[in-house]
Amino acid sequence: MKVCFPVQRNEGVESRVFNHFGTAPLFIVVDTETSEVSVIANRDQRHAHGQCNPVRVLGGEQVDAVVVGGIGGGALRGLNLSGIRVYQTQAQNVKENIALFRNQSLPEFTPMQCCGGHTQGGGCAH
Repeated sequence: MKVCFPVQRNEGVESRVFNHFGTAPLFIVVDTETSEVSVIANRDQRHAHGQCNPVRVLGGEQVDAVVVGGIGGGALRGLNLSGIRVYQTQAQNVKENIALFRNQSLPEFTPMQCCGGHTQGGGCAH
């Protein structure tokens, strides 16, 4: 299974998980079967808030799950419609979250937890 983590900088599995899916500069992808780590540049980082295209963001790379601090409703729907489950980070770095993912200890994001904007009353989950 390939698990994707939005990150600010590529520090491998020590990378700190970013707080928002669509605006993360990079994504670390960990294959839980082989422990192989790869990096994807965010190809849609400069989109308008609420206009995230998760397929463009991931550059067409196939992943099975995303672990992130926060995500907008459109991105969550787009990922879920593509068969990608989205989980809320419970630790600071990729390595710690992979361990939690393997133990099924990460909560799955629901639409009620999504970011509604970054202004007062926006309702962000991060």
